[in-house]
Amino acid sequence: MNKRRACLFSLCLLGQLVWGLGHAEASEKRIHAFVSIAPQKYFVQRIAGDRVQVEVMVPPGADPHTFEPKPSQMRALAQCDLYFAVGIESERVWLPKVKGLNPKMMVVHTEEGISRTALEHSRTHKGNEAHSKEAVDPHIWLAPALVQKQADRILAALVRMDPENEKTYRQNHQGFRRELDSLDREIKQLLAGREGESFLVLHPSWGYFARAYGLKQISIEVEGKDPKAADIQRIIQEARKRGIRVVFAQPQFSAKKAEMVAREINGKVVMLDPLAQDWTENLRRAAQAFKGAWGKY
Repeated sequence: MNKRRACLFSLCLLGQLVWGLGHAEASEKRIHAFVSIAPQKYFVQRIAGDRVQVEVMVPPGADPHTFEPKPSQMRALAQCDLYFAVGIESERVWLPKVKGLNPKMMVVHTEEGISRTALEHSRTHKGNEAHSKEAVDPHIWLAPALVQKQADRILAALVRMDPENEKTYRQNHQGFRRELDSLDREIKQLLAGREGESFLVLHPSWGYFARAYGLKQISIEVEGKDPKAADIQRIIQEARKRGIRVVFAQPQFSAKKAEMVAREINGKVVMLDPLAQDWTENLRRAAQAFKGAWGKY
């Protein structure tokens, strides 16, 4: 009898151990998520902490407008839990394919609820006004107020997928919103008195940033495409008229056109990366660079 009781006791202990290990493994399993661009990884990590493993589709230096996933990425996507879209053009091509490979994957469109505008160039590039209405500016991650809306959608998706950690997600979300509010106030203070100033860019990435702080973005490219010779001449004339001496380029695109325009206006090219993962510091750098462009160098 004693042997039987001992055996039963041992089996109970073993069962509890197995259940405990399984429960711990389930609770410690991280959500596997993909985002389209590096700034989104920062947003998700600020809210999810270490509860989510985040991978980025578009690698550093690649053009997000035309990017195509690698086979290794498609294999990883077939196993992931969440995809945070941001509304870039290339998502329309490969997101349906990914969803076909992984029907259980939750796709969250963080751009939903955000009023997106046309790419700004119609005033400078004459004859392109009708086409510009069809070209939507996707760069919604470059204005803190719009990132707050994206953060809300990220939070909702995480809570839906992992309700056990809702309290943690909400606390992190509140902390991130405070960070966004603080950054917004800092940039407004830095650019105070500069409302109406213009800056010249190669690619029209900074339109939402410009509108958030009362600035005007002038773009060399036409909807992400090379401008005609007449367009470039109009750009040069407008830059001279406004006293612009800096052309902002970015590592995803060739800087040849920017360098040519900079020579004509007796200026220089400055690199700004709208896809940098150190998002907060990157927006600070951008604000300081724009302010510096209106002074002497």
